[in-house]
Amino acid sequence: MIRRAMVLAAGRGTRLAPLTDRLPKPLAPVAGRPMLEHVLGFLRAGGIEEVVINLFHLGHLIEEAIGDGRRFGLRVRYSREQPIRDTGGGIKAAEPLLGREPFVVVNADSLLELSLREIIAVHETRGALVTLAVRPDAEAARYGLVELDADDRVRRIAGQPAEVDPRGLRPFMFPGLHVLEPAIFDWMDAGQAFSITRVTYPRILRAGCLVVGYPTTARWLTIDTPEGLAAADRELTRAPFRFPEAGPDDSHS
Repeated sequence: MIRRAMVLAAGRGTRLAPLTDRLPKPLAPVAGRPMLEHVLGFLRAGGIEEVVINLFHLGHLIEEAIGDGRRFGLRVRYSREQPIRDTGGGIKAAEPLLGREPFVVVNADSLLELSLREIIAVHETRGALVTLAVRPDAEAARYGLVELDADDRVRRIAGQPAEVDPRGLRPFMFPGLHVLEPAIFDWMDAGQAFSITRVTYPRILRAGCLVVGYPTTARWLTIDTPEGLAAADRELTRAPFRFPEAGPDDSHS
């Protein structure tokens, strides 16, 4: 069972300014609690015990708010970035804290209502290097398409590798939940700023590594814009997310 996770929380959140001029985006209030607390609750419900949070913009406020994670039933450590490393570079920089075992990565500004244990089980059963939660979305192309074959194997991300024939592939959007094997670090350049979806994943797809998609229609929210923050606040106030444990009746579509 996977017990470690990383939360990507270093971004500036410029689209939420002026709120994020004084408050890091992960601490933006949603249904009466910082968004990051909802994310930590999701991880804890999925069996995660240790969490690494990367920090850059106003990171000291995140560290003050979350502390060592004990009150969330977690052990929390921090990866402080200077300069900011983007998603892939941030994950690579946290390698010493994540160790040589599988781990989950989530965004601090978004949330999926699904069983983390189930996607981990799929990852382990398939023997994938990477497993990505993916969602059907009419505006999937705006987020960078993740294209799956009939066996739920990821073949292209954001149009890469360009040499892959897209005919017969199914388009999805990526809501920011990954499950990764520690071998992913071997495909990342140290000390660089780069996107994991636009640099690392095309690299491993070209090499023929197994990347699996986990299609889901679970509720998803993100607070990356003022409109998204307001919608997330309304949604979680109206109907708080429940994070089910995997069981015989669980399924994904």
